[in-house]
Amino acid sequence: MRFETLAVHAAAEADRLTGAVSSPIHLSTTFERAEDGSFPSGFAYIRNDNPNRRALESALAALEGGASAVAFASGMAATQAVFQALAPGDHVIIPADAYFGTSKLLHDHFVPWGLKVSVVDMRDLAAVRAALTPTTRLIWVETPSNPTISITDLRGVSSIAKEASVLMACDNTWATPFLQRPLSLGADLVVHSTTKYLSGHSDAMGGVVVIGQAGPLADKLRSIQASGGAVPSPFDCWLVLRGVRTLPWRMRAHCENALAVATFLAGRSSVERVHYPGLSGDPGHAIASGQMQAGGGMLSFVVPGGRAGAFSVANRLHVFTRATSLGGPESLIEHRTSVEGEKSRAPEGLLRVSVGLEHPDDLIADLDQALRA
Repeated sequence: MRFETLAVHAAAEADRLTGAVSSPIHLSTTFERAEDGSFPSGFAYIRNDNPNRRALESALAALEGGASAVAFASGMAATQAVFQALAPGDHVIIPADAYFGTSKLLHDHFVPWGLKVSVVDMRDLAAVRAALTPTTRLIWVETPSNPTISITDLRGVSSIAKEASVLMACDNTWATPFLQRPLSLGADLVVHSTTKYLSGHSDAMGGVVVIGQAGPLADKLRSIQASGGAVPSPFDCWLVLRGVRTLPWRMRAHCENALAVATFLAGRSSVERVHYPGLSGDPGHAIASGQMQAGGGMLSFVVPGGRAGAFSVANRLHVFTRATSLGGPESLIEHRTSVEGEKSRAPEGLLRVSVGLEHPDDLIADLDQALRA
């Protein structure tokens, strides 16, 4: 079944009670027991399971080609669950340009708890291999990365992980399963902030871990979900699943617009650098072309003048909205170092852009006038 058809029909059976084609939202926190104390519906309490959450998990597992999926209240809750499935003393390798929230979570909370962390340039496979230790249990990959949009060779890292009998997890939020399927490239786990492209409308928060194979790890993640209780609401599950139905068509438009914007920016003398793997001159273009269907909807660019120069450009824009997050229909722009703080690895002049679904000519005209001033 092709991706577009799967996105529409995954976990999309008509409601058995009413025949409704659009599934109902099940807001109940608890479910009736039978006279013998059992739960004939298969549902007992909202923290353990819910019909909307079950449907979302089923659909996302299908889209990523996984055995199962475990949904959480946010992308960071999903990320945290993966690290919680490890044990104190275990060693994790993460990329130097990982999302700053992932690095902060590890160093502020899991290092004191007992995890050991090595930070490497994940583009350098020799550096990844050199970072392995006898206690390494997980290699965490993020590609494309945030905010410099660098590309990691998923097949290459997977080969290293398998040789060492180490798990590999990939944050696939920016690429989505429409553009990239890490499980098919050797990953064991795929993580998403469903808040972003999967939802696609800037109105729902959630996260998910998709597991490649059934087994103890899948069971442990499910236990962390139920015991910890960081679960998405039924309404958020419903919204994300609604967004999934149009994911391939939205991603095509995001990618086309992003390529048009990146091409324009790359031709401007007032722009020092453009980070976008869809450009043939980008350092990650060759690898991205072999593991992604297109360059994605995210880009970043660097302007002269450091922080002041970046703010000046952002403040002159009218179509772009100055805001955090990504993956919605509206184009967003933000200065990353002011968001990430003093430990940010982003250049002071870097602006990160989530290219939306507006007409590309309007986006380019807006950038043109902002860069001319």
